[in-house]
Amino acid sequence: MATFGLTGWSAVASDDVVLTLTGAVEGGSVQWTRSDLERLDWQEMGTTTSVTDGVRTFRGILMRDILERSGAEGETVVARALNDYEIDIPVGDFHRFDVLAALYMDGVELTPRDKGPIWIVYPRDDHAELADIRYDMRWVWQLIEIEVR
Repeated sequence: MATFGLTGWSAVASDDVVLTLTGAVEGGSVQWTRSDLERLDWQEMGTTTSVTDGVRTFRGILMRDILERSGAEGETVVARALNDYEIDIPVGDFHRFDVLAALYMDGVELTPRDKGPIWIVYPRDDHAELADIRYDMRWVWQLIEIEVR
């Protein structure tokens, strides 16, 4: 089992809940463990970010797939991080762009110490409009909760 201490998280165990969806979702709340996410279709993308150097390779699940599998019915999500950062993201972003719930960067599992367990990653290099501060604010790292409205 993963533990949280002063130095951050150790590895996230496969049966630990890594993401909770609330609000307009099936049953009002859906919890995803790492092993639940492992059973979904994974995607990989290379892109630059505003907080790392060069092109990085991210691996994870499309945000729209997580929302669909959770029975989400809403137009906006409030993405919340471990550090209480939160931002509204239009659900339309997840249908217009292949936005990832990334669990790996450059083949290394993300932990809360380095932007994990989940980092919302936009395909920034594929769409010029995504190289904009409005979208940069939506790259939520240490994502742990999504409220669907």
